[in-house]
Amino acid sequence: MQSSASLLQRQKQSMVASPQLIESIRLLQLAHTELHQFVEQEIQKNPLLESASNDDGSFGDVSISGADQPIGPRANAVDGPTGPGSLRNKTNNPSGNGPSLDEFATLAETLHDHVAGQIALTAFTPKERLIAHQLAADLEDTGYLRANLLELAESLNVQEADVERVLGTLQHFDPPGIFARTLEECLELQLRQRDRFDPAMAALVANLKMLGRRDFQALKQHCGVDEDDLLDMYHEILALDPKPGNRFQSGPLESIIPDVWVMPSPEGGWKIELDPATLPKVLINRAYYAEVSRHTVQNSKDQAFLNVCLETANWLIRSLDQRANTILKVATEIVRQQEAFFEHGVAHLRPLNLRTVADEIGVHESTVSRVTSNKYMLTPRGIFELKYFFTVAIASCEGGDAHSAEAVRHQIKAIIAAEPPGDVLSDDAIAVRLKETGMDVARRTVTKYREAMNIPSSVQRRREKRLCL
Repeated sequence: MQSSASLLQRQKQSMVASPQLIESIRLLQLAHTELHQFVEQEIQKNPLLESASNDDGSFGDVSISGADQPIGPRANAVDGPTGPGSLRNKTNNPSGNGPSLDEFATLAETLHDHVAGQIALTAFTPKERLIAHQLAADLEDTGYLRANLLELAESLNVQEADVERVLGTLQHFDPPGIFARTLEECLELQLRQRDRFDPAMAALVANLKMLGRRDFQALKQHCGVDEDDLLDMYHEILALDPKPGNRFQSGPLESIIPDVWVMPSPEGGWKIELDPATLPKVLINRAYYAEVSRHTVQNSKDQAFLNVCLETANWLIRSLDQRANTILKVATEIVRQQEAFFEHGVAHLRPLNLRTVADEIGVHESTVSRVTSNKYMLTPRGIFELKYFFTVAIASCEGGDAHSAEAVRHQIKAIIAAEPPGDVLSDDAIAVRLKETGMDVARRTVTKYREAMNIPSSVQRRREKRLCL
């Protein structure tokens, strides 16, 4: 059979994403800080764009507002825990349009500034002061010293004993435990300053791994103490600071600025608004465009460049407007789906997936995924990432509505917290308790969630409680 080559002409349809469409999709997943940086770059490149300084909630050429209609009925009072990000703590906005976020921290003293001040007040010789400053330069933000003393001595052309002597002085600085090279040394320094580093405590510090396993029976033998003394020593260790440098500011504080506000509506239900601080405000200088157009030839390169700038500016404003509206739609649907959470707390969080929200608001599932990335919601119960409200479903024993995984974790934590001292529940027993409340959870699921919350096993909890009795 003889083969031959031939030319065939076929006609087919395909979707090709334009560069502007790709850029619009990328804008959806940008956090507000990244979005502001992108807009600033566009303003610098495009002479027709300028930043708007209005505070009326307008966004480009289009006004963006919150949900006009409150969502769902709401009780007169919202009970339950309210953290530092709650609306009750952020209602000092003089304009009355939303919670106040003008809570800026003053410039705090850094750890290195604190140490430098103490070095200046210490009676060091010039050589010792040079060594002290070099050791301080090698100090980590956590307060630990990771420098090699021998290498440091060689670089300064001094004896290693001189470096160790200066280090001994620095280890008496504030905060206690600073300039330690290991966790054990850090705890030892703090205990020595409290005059509590006796042989029994030294044995306990030397066996921190055993303490981490909560092997109290073996620790009593190593330390040579009874249960009461070991309990006191254990509490003393817990009161120490394993990273003493963390109490100081090591850099500029970055506070979370929520993209969406959820506030109780006076008419009942919930009012959803976008935070104006997260929305870049840009305008097109059409007067400048008209002025320049009058002095350019219609087919010139200058006019072509100006037309491209106008097209890009219009695209940017449309994209920003679409992004804001999409975020508002997704947030509104989340509040509608999770209304029980806002009313009653974490235990009433419903299972929710991206497809459900996407189908309700008429967008693709990937769009909801992009919108919920790096976006935060301020609620009366605190600040939550939008992805927090999407959890997997746990089946119900009674055939009713499924429970969310986050609600199950919350219930497991509550059950363990309510354990009586003489009745520590195993993971199997917790699974039985959950089934009594209608949550069909296997023992291995309880174990997985318990370990994810860093809760010790029933054996470890029983040891601790026996020690406390």
